[in-house]
Amino acid sequence: QLQLVESGGGLVSPGASLRLSCASSRDPLDDWTIGWFRQVPGKEREGVSVISSSGYNTLYADAVKGRFTISRDNAKSTVYLNMNSLKPEDTAVYYCAAVPFFPNDGSLGYLYEYKYWGQGTQVTVSS
Repeated sequence: QLQLVESGGGLVSPGASLRLSCASSRDPLDDWTIGWFRQVPGKEREGVSVISSSGYNTLYADAVKGRFTISRDNAKSTVYLNMNSLKPEDTAVYYCAAVPFFPNDGSLGYLYEYKYWGQGTQVTVSS
């Protein structure tokens, strides 16, 4: 059973950057596609980005394309989300999650397909 731990959240000003990390505390992530999601109170959790187990394939939500970059270091069992040009609307709790396959329909995958979830890290973008 994977145990995912997110870190790197915080309070930043608009236009700033942050790097989130999603680490597996026990088992390697090599066989898992990892997705990043975010949620604000009162709204549904939404997909942000996803990366295949090899790292060769990535997808992004339209809202973050060109600003966010997902990457992974399987030797460190860690997936990263580099977030640049942050906007107030990026404020949310960010979660990473693991699924055993890369979505083949162009979506970021469906929430119910993701088998393991981290506890989330808060990102607040405010002046």
